[in-house]
Amino acid sequence: MNSPSTTPLTYKDAGVDIEAGDSLVEAIKPLAKRTLRPGVLGGIGGFGALFEVPKGYKEPVLVSGTDGVGTKLRLAFEWNIHNTVGIDLVAMSANDILVQGAEPLFFLDYFACGKLDVKTATSVVGGIATGCEQAGCSLIGGETAEMPGMYPEGEYDLAGFAVGVVEKSEILDGSKVANGDVILGLASNGVHSNGFSLVRKILERAQPDLNQMCDGVTLQNAIMAPTRMYVKPVLKLMKEVKVHALAHITGGGLVENIPRVLPSNLVAELQRKSWPETGLYRWIQENGQVPFDEMNRVFNCGIGMVIVVAAADAAKAMDVLKQAGESVYQIGVVRPRAEGEAHTIVKP
Repeated sequence: MNSPSTTPLTYKDAGVDIEAGDSLVEAIKPLAKRTLRPGVLGGIGGFGALFEVPKGYKEPVLVSGTDGVGTKLRLAFEWNIHNTVGIDLVAMSANDILVQGAEPLFFLDYFACGKLDVKTATSVVGGIATGCEQAGCSLIGGETAEMPGMYPEGEYDLAGFAVGVVEKSEILDGSKVANGDVILGLASNGVHSNGFSLVRKILERAQPDLNQMCDGVTLQNAIMAPTRMYVKPVLKLMKEVKVHALAHITGGGLVENIPRVLPSNLVAELQRKSWPETGLYRWIQENGQVPFDEMNRVFNCGIGMVIVVAAADAAKAMDVLKQAGESVYQIGVVRPRAEGEAHTIVKP
C-alpha cells in the first residue's frame, strides 16, 4: 500500500484561486458604483445587500424576478463575446418585473465557473452594470463561484435576480384588459435571449459566413445583439397613459406570452404584416425552414414587449413611446374568444 503524500495542499492546488476572486471584487466595485441610486445602503463586499424601500409609496409591493441567459452563452464561449450577455441577464429579469408595473430597484448576479478568468468575468459584469444603468436599478451585490470540475475550461453560467416596487393599487395583472383594446408592439433588438437552441441548430446546418451583413451589422453581431431594455420608456408611458397590460415576449414567443396577461374570455388577434420583418428573422426562417406557427411560438419575431391600451389612448401611447426613442407598431386588437379558440392568433 502506498503511503499518502505528505505534501501540503492549498485551495489553489484544488483549483480555487482566492487571489483571483479578490481581484475580481476590486474590478467590480467601480462598475457597481456606476449603478448606484437612492436607497442603496452599503456597498459590494458585505454578506448581504441592503436597500431601503423608496419613500412616497402608500402601499409598496415588492416584485421579484429571476432568469438566466440560456444557451446563448454557448455562442458567447465559441465567439468570445462576453461584454453583452450581462445586458441580456439584467433585461430578462428587469423587463419581466416591469410587466407587473414595477420599477426595478436593484439587481444581484450569480457567476459560476470552473476556473476564474478575471478578464472574462470583469467583461461579463461590465455588461451587467450597463444593463443596470439602462434599467435604472442598482447592482447591489452578487456571488462569484469558482467550482473546479463543474464547468469546462472557458465556460461559465449566469443567473440574475431583480427586485422592484409598485404601488399596490397600480399593479398590472391583466384584469383591466377589455374587448376592443388595442395591442401595441415595441421592436426587439433581435432574438434577445430565447430560442437559441434552435438558432444554434440552424447555424450548424447552414454554416454561414458570420461576417455577412444583416440588418446593417454582421450576422454574428445581429445574433448576439443584447436584449432590449424597455424599463425607462414604459415607466414614462405609464405616467401619461393608462396601460391595461404588458407582456414581455420571451420563451414561448408571441403565442404563449400574451395570454398570460389576458382574461380567459378574450383573444389577442395580431396581424403579422403590421410590423416589419427583420433580415435576421428572415435568415432564421429561410435557413431553418421554420414554419410560420413555429416562428411565432419560439421567437419574439421582432416584437419584444407588448402593450395593451384602450383604443382611445393608442395614438397618444404611440407618440409617447416614439418620443422615448422606441419603434412602436399597432399590431392587433383584443376581441371576444370563442369556445375552444386559441388565446393568441397571429394572422399572416
